[in-house]
Amino acid sequence: MKITSIFILLVTCASTCAAKPIQKPNFVFILADDLGINDLSIEGSSYHETPHIDRIAREGVRFTNGYSNCQVCSPSRASIMTGKTPARHGITDWIGAASGMNWKRNNRVLPADYKHELDDADTTMAEALTAAGYKTFFAGKWHIGDNGPEKHGFQINQGGHHRGGPPGGYFSPYKNPKLSDGPAGESLPIRLANETAKFISANKNQPFLAYLSFYSVHGPIQTTPALWKKYRDKAQKKPHRGDRFKVDRTLPVR
Repeated sequence: MKITSIFILLVTCASTCAAKPIQKPNFVFILADDLGINDLSIEGSSYHETPHIDRIAREGVRFTNGYSNCQVCSPSRASIMTGKTPARHGITDWIGAASGMNWKRNNRVLPADYKHELDDADTTMAEALTAAGYKTFFAGKWHIGDNGPEKHGFQINQGGHHRGGPPGGYFSPYKNPKLSDGPAGESLPIRLANETAKFISANKNQPFLAYLSFYSVHGPIQTTPALWKKYRDKAQKKPHRGDRFKVDRTLPVR
């Protein structure tokens, strides 16, 4: 009788455990462009206020010895997408940069040619997660070739296309074939964040990847009038250092 009772208990336990569905984690990946190492308040900035990023950093894990795969945009993005180093995926400079005899800079060594497109043979994180039953979403800056996010595993694309900068600037109308215009003057970063939030809310009951790739804080730096005034007033309270912050831009923004 004792043995029978134990057997029934084990069978009940096993069937209960087997019936429990496996919970797949959701992924929210937020990428900023050209964000300086000391631009966040949690990294020591007394000027910029980043309370939400600071909270995520405090409650999560900070990779303080982590480095980008490359010092420029496109190679880093391709490495994030594929898990490969630039030498392996072949995008070794920002797409649009001159190479070979077109370099035309005061260097004796010419840069090597590079791929101008993410290779279809490379598996992206979106493709891997789609195969695992995930809903995938991309918003913002792509800049790793003419074939956009839809060609590399993302089922939804809000604004991702080949250009490195927003075609119409940081305010609506955006002149972006992959992003519908909002009300006149709508802020692009806020729009991209809102689109991502809507996707997360609509898909909260299924596994998803939400990849939010801001064009910010890449130059030229543009923001809403309210934030511009806030930080201008804050800067004016700092000690004046003459022409220290005046920069002569001689090259186009990448």
